[in-house]
Amino acid sequence: MCDELTEKDNADYFRKKGMTRREFSMRSAGVAMAMMLPAVANAVEVVEQEVLVETPDGMADCYFAHPAEGAHAGVIVWPDIMGIRTSFRMIGKRLAASGYSALVVNPYYRTAKGPVIADGESFSNPEVRERLMPLYRSLSPETCVSDGRAFVAFLDQQPSVDTSRKIGTIGYCMTGSYTMRLAAAMPERIGAGGSFHGGGLATKDDDSPHLLIPQMKAGFLIAIAANDDEKDREAKVLLRQAFDSAGVNAEIDVYEDTLLGWCPPESVVYNEVQAERAWSRLLALFERELA
Repeated sequence: MCDELTEKDNADYFRKKGMTRREFSMRSAGVAMAMMLPAVANAVEVVEQEVLVETPDGMADCYFAHPAEGAHAGVIVWPDIMGIRTSFRMIGKRLAASGYSALVVNPYYRTAKGPVIADGESFSNPEVRERLMPLYRSLSPETCVSDGRAFVAFLDQQPSVDTSRKIGTIGYCMTGSYTMRLAAAMPERIGAGGSFHGGGLATKDDDSPHLLIPQMKAGFLIAIAANDDEKDREAKVLLRQAFDSAGVNAEIDVYEDTLLGWCPPESVVYNEVQAERAWSRLLALFERELA
């Protein structure tokens, strides 16, 4: 999970590469301004909408992107701690261009309409962290599942979603665990999940997500940041054992030379080569599990 230690890791990483604090800060701003994702091969025409999704706790403001024609497998996109913003709309649109109906959600809708940070703002800024942490603490495993059920219901009501196909769900950083919790809560509906540099997937807590794996039927991609793996070598072992014991398909991999947050394109630690590798593995998972 993103916290002050994340910023220390980032600073240490760039210091080893000979970058000063000022250069690090300039990189943060520059990456945010220049963010873009590689083009989609054979992209289809996409329709984009800002939508409101009814949940038990109110209306969640979300972004919905889907192919202009036909009905397709739905995908729920949970953003990282910085919430719904331009980069995650780009991720949703990219999924839509690849043939999926993607709902990018605002997990903080109970207390704040998205976006909660402006383009160009960075988690490296203490003021931004101070603004985000109360929002993060307002969420729980219970709100994750409650919201997830509502997002699935929304997708199943859309003409652009093929309800004969299962739904995929992807999460980043703090929401990597959300994909596992929702897959366990709705095994008949969630067919695939992807966690990108997700935190807290396998812990010693009684409510650790990995303990829910026997309840899942979804295939999974677990893409682990190298620095997260350095801090907790056992997590991937516990995940592997749990998936294998449950007979649930999972690809679990540590991505070399990556830091927590390497996938969103505006991240100061964005690693395009490894992000694209993880993205290709996600599309392969979806093609197999959401057919």
